[in-house]
Amino acid sequence: MGAAVLHKQFESILGGPLSWQSRPEPEGVPSGIPALEFPRGCLTEIVGPASSGRTTLLFSLLAQAAARQEICAFIDAADSFSPHSAAAAGVDLARLLWVRCGHNAEHALKAADLLIQGGGFGLVVMDLGDTPAASARRISLTSWFRLRRAVEHTPTVLVTLARESNARTCASLVVECTRRADTWSGAPGVSRLLRSSQVNAQSTQRRKSCSPVFTAPAI
Repeated sequence: MGAAVLHKQFESILGGPLSWQSRPEPEGVPSGIPALEFPRGCLTEIVGPASSGRTTLLFSLLAQAAARQEICAFIDAADSFSPHSAAAAGVDLARLLWVRCGHNAEHALKAADLLIQGGGFGLVVMDLGDTPAASARRISLTSWFRLRRAVEHTPTVLVTLARESNARTCASLVVECTRRADTWSGAPGVSRLLRSSQVNAQSTQRRKSCSPVFTAPAI
């Protein structure tokens, strides 16, 4: 039986023409950076080298979630999270669950899966930023796919922080941070102090992209 005949039979049974329904756009939540939103029910990656502004962007996202009275989870693969810096950036530590994984990326992955399955979190962050790139790359694509499927149809924003993209096609959004310019205080040639850096956040996703610029203060 040809596809055209089968199509007409379905239309006859349904009493009208067939139409394809695309998956609705996920709700976007503000990151605190103009024009940059993160989708709920999706896996998002923030990537970039050290001092690229990726942590500033992440703290801004956590602060926005706290302002919405949401509970957040921070999965710290390399024990590098600084509560003092986070609080200074506006993160409400009383609404943040800090999970320390003792430099074990696999433990971080399992913790993310458990927290998403448990529910109740508006934002779950898995920080692999200080995990060696070789260790992060050893996480299989199957594991990333399982995380993506776990967060689908939930109100949770799942974000991973790393030096480079590891989830690849499993990520709905990738935000790449690059440092553009620095602001210093003090006299040239004498003692100088880094005050802030201008950062470009290039985001790419299936339907649109943007490239906002923000300032990352020196911590």
